[in-house]
Amino acid sequence: MTLTNWAGNTTFRARNVHHPTSLDELRRIVARGERVRALGSGHSFNDVADGPGDLVVLDRLPETRAGGVEIDTAAACARVPAGMTYARLATRLDAAGFALANLASLPHISVAGSVATGTHGSGERNQSLSAAVRGLDLVTADGSVVSVKRGDPDFPGMVVALGALGVVTSLTLDLVPAFELRQYVVEDVPADAGLDEVMASGYSVSLFTDWRATRAWVKRRDELERAPWPGTRLADGPRHPVPGMPPGSCTAQLGAPGPWHERLPHFRHDAPPSSAGDELQSEFALPRAFAAQALRELYAAGDRIRPVLQVSEVRAVAADDLWLSPFRGRDSIGVHFTWVKDPAAVLPVIELVEDVLAPFDPRPHWGKLFTRRYPCPDGFRELVGRHDPKGVFGNAFLSLLLGE
Repeated sequence: MTLTNWAGNTTFRARNVHHPTSLDELRRIVARGERVRALGSGHSFNDVADGPGDLVVLDRLPETRAGGVEIDTAAACARVPAGMTYARLATRLDAAGFALANLASLPHISVAGSVATGTHGSGERNQSLSAAVRGLDLVTADGSVVSVKRGDPDFPGMVVALGALGVVTSLTLDLVPAFELRQYVVEDVPADAGLDEVMASGYSVSLFTDWRATRAWVKRRDELERAPWPGTRLADGPRHPVPGMPPGSCTAQLGAPGPWHERLPHFRHDAPPSSAGDELQSEFALPRAFAAQALRELYAAGDRIRPVLQVSEVRAVAADDLWLSPFRGRDSIGVHFTWVKDPAAVLPVIELVEDVLAPFDPRPHWGKLFTRRYPCPDGFRELVGRHDPKGVFGNAFLSLLLGE
């Protein structure tokens, strides 16, 4: 059986695909492997998880299958199996009266894979999903189990690590008290609407645009009685992020209050998204200070972007201190592109977008499509060399990143 990623644009080349049923079995696979990569939910759109050797999938580890989550109520944290999805995790946390501060737009993705690639949600005070990690356990190249925690010297380099340091088996995440949100869609947001004002209008805000017409998805703790900006209006029915697609797979809108995990994602945890992988994706994080000008440049290039675009999403993300995070050291605006599933037509437009954004110091989402080589911190190169000197966890993607 051919194994592909979620979108079907990457076919994995692994000689062997393993589904270990115990930690000891995983340790043996890693210790004897010449090349080993870990695969989460397969929601990356490039070859970050690919490799020619052994591929390990953690879906059959006992903790993952049982959905085991260890909640420490006093410390407000939870130890989570790496292969668990955010959808499964969120329902367990909410039942215990806890929440994560943020979630991505799609809850079907695995915790470890999301963290390793710097995945995020939205909200100008909300950090990436990776920033919620306070500890992790991983199997290293010799089969040993290593635990690191926030405050350890190597920790900022080991969270967003693209699988370069080992196979993560569990993560400990910060928790907050469970909360409710209301979700509204605001129609006809003008291109010249103040970015700061828009992003400050809710706990989590996303702009969906084709670089001509724009909607805002605003998620708030309190009620929104009317459209917040001149010339805009509240949607009179549910919407899908991609105009024209049926909204049945989307989380509840129209201001209906609901638990955090049923409002922060755009898509319901109990249904597949309407696109079902029929897409390609790119995303670039820009310094908040440059973002308004960068968006104006993208609007100006809209006629060249639209022919291969389904929709773009613009989100705010707060700074963190993780070495490979797209948001390291700076509050950011993430500009996401959902493309049609036609690589030959899309790649030249990604190059165009990278040209437009180049003056604004963009950083890519590591799990999505980009064409340029982006800087890698020297500290991360040293960290990989120290933890994996034989390159057991290496692949072509990492070789390009590390300049090998």
